[in-house]
Amino acid sequence: MGRLRKHQEKSGKLLSPKRTHEKKTLKRILTSLFLGIISLETTLPMSANSRNPHETVNCDILIVGAGLAGSAAAYEGLLAGKTVCLTEITDWVGGQISSQGTSALDEGKRQRSQQHFPRGYNTLRRNIARLYNRQNPGECWVSESCFLPYHGHQLLYQQLREAQQWGRGTLKWFPSTVIKDVELSEDGKLIKSAIAIQHSPKTGTGHLNKDPLSKTIEDAYSYENSQRFNKKIIRFESKSKKGSPTDWFVIEATETGEIVALADVPYRLGLDPRSHLNPSSPTENGDPYCVQGFTYPFAMERTATPQPQTKPSFYEQYEPYYGYDSDRRMAYFDLVFTYRRIWSNEQGKFVRVGPMKVHEPTPGDISMQNWVWGNDYRPGTAQDNLVYSRRQLEQTGQLEPDGWKGGLRTEALRKGEELSQGFYYWLVAGTTDSRLGYGVKRPHPNHRFLQGLDSPMGTSHGLSKYPYIREGRRIIGRSSYDHPQGFAINEIDISTKDYWHDFYRTSLPRPMYQLVWSTIADLESKFVTANDRPSYMITRRTHATVYPDSVGVADYMIDFHPCMALSPPEKRGNRERPGVRVAHGGAHPAQIPLRALIPQKVDNLIVSGKSIATSHIAAAAYRVHGFEWSVGAAAGTLASFSLEQSILPYQLVDNLPQQEAKLQQLRRRLESNGNPTTFPRDIMFSLRR
Repeated sequence: MGRLRKHQEKSGKLLSPKRTHEKKTLKRILTSLFLGIISLETTLPMSANSRNPHETVNCDILIVGAGLAGSAAAYEGLLAGKTVCLTEITDWVGGQISSQGTSALDEGKRQRSQQHFPRGYNTLRRNIARLYNRQNPGECWVSESCFLPYHGHQLLYQQLREAQQWGRGTLKWFPSTVIKDVELSEDGKLIKSAIAIQHSPKTGTGHLNKDPLSKTIEDAYSYENSQRFNKKIIRFESKSKKGSPTDWFVIEATETGEIVALADVPYRLGLDPRSHLNPSSPTENGDPYCVQGFTYPFAMERTATPQPQTKPSFYEQYEPYYGYDSDRRMAYFDLVFTYRRIWSNEQGKFVRVGPMKVHEPTPGDISMQNWVWGNDYRPGTAQDNLVYSRRQLEQTGQLEPDGWKGGLRTEALRKGEELSQGFYYWLVAGTTDSRLGYGVKRPHPNHRFLQGLDSPMGTSHGLSKYPYIREGRRIIGRSSYDHPQGFAINEIDISTKDYWHDFYRTSLPRPMYQLVWSTIADLESKFVTANDRPSYMITRRTHATVYPDSVGVADYMIDFHPCMALSPPEKRGNRERPGVRVAHGGAHPAQIPLRALIPQKVDNLIVSGKSIATSHIAAAAYRVHGFEWSVGAAAGTLASFSLEQSILPYQLVDNLPQQEAKLQQLRRRLESNGNPTTFPRDIMFSLRR
């Protein structure tokens, strides 16, 4: 990373970790004091349970999870002048762009062409361009903006600090903190408080990011001090003492829906049953264990000379999984390297590599790896799934008092970490290919694996601090006028599929197929004008469903990284779960309805991020960077609005489809603040046929 450091020092804009380590340490201490965080360097008395917190912290809004959705919610809450408590299991804000390592912005071309993003997301994009003097410092080809993960954290954290200043709000930032329990009211309708555990390394045990997540997660959720960590027990509760249901709000912004599980609100996990709303689903009964794969990204640097490469002891176990792609045209190392190249100091020659032209990698270039047949770990059975179902949570005692441990299978995390470390070795030294057979893959030893606290991932082990999660628990919304069984955004609401295709004619039962078409006709008929064809002539959706309660926008294809059919996922000859990719493909620019953020049962819980009410198929489009910011901005604005109006979120939509005055006020606030709730007509109807 020598050239990167020279650029940092020369420009004076990027932080040079080694030269400024002492300054950063001092700054971190001062920042912690500024945000009200007590240092944990001294050993605190051990607390046996949630009844003995070391500290009680008051909030207007408690946001659990500081990924893009959580950070966006905090941004809007701070600009509205609210006291925001923000917790995060890692020590970085930003999720996908930082702690999860996927610092390559996934964006829809139509949305990007008009910069039709929320104000905070546009600010983040501008700050990236200003920092590097270019929008795409990595010259990657998967995105128009690929950058270093630790800069994602630094930029976004500074953005939150600025929002605090501009809006005169108060940010109480709690890194390395997990929620252990929530206290509900007697009727179960309100979260009265939340119990958290903040952990810090004991003196002499090394940095917080010394070990990968699988080695620390169970410890992080334990109340007791351990050989590795000191623990601080924190109770979060309302800043107001009025005892009103609208005194405070909790925003679920974790990556897997932890608060959804803890509060035990209805949710779905994995594949949905095939229906007229999700006609491409491969199963009649659903499957909670087939969830999209998760990934531990890492960074690797091109070097001028061959580097010594160490073969992991577990390499042979995972070698049968690794491959370029089923498309032989993509079987070029430099295509994989430049796909998510996140740093390039010197622009290489423009050369053809397979079917594409790219800037040739030069020594010092850094690539972030996130590859389907590389470091995507894709379990799909009850024996190896990552996100525990409700039944599994019961079986493991995690729904018992003080029993919560994060709701994840530690063994799956460990194997995902090993898969990723093995993938690096396959890239630089491997000669096999699970997709294309022998004779295709060649060694590429002129690279090194970047690890260390000053590396792009900010970890001693070189993997991301937390895996990139594509799918977790998804709430079932409350019943509404058009969704009597509980609200959700479904495949039929966004997909560009031609449902007149023989596949649907022959595979769906006739009554279900007829229902698909009556549903499409009903949705399309609402937007037929004199210049349009009549609805009976339409063979597919011409636009996404338009919601009267839309509070945000999303624009991305339905993109799957399917679970594998057999256990373990890396098993030789394994294949993807058949039928999951049927739904893979185009999606219309879509809206985020408020009803998708409102869970059943608990009235002061707002759900954001990937846990909103969607089907498995729709979730594949509602999971990328721009969507996460949009739904987070909506959640933060909703919480602030509800506090000011003394109204619960469900009361904004409980009379739909009749006009709701308060709902319209909320939507006007979002729009006036630069957070779009709909797309311009030329984008929304861009696929009209």
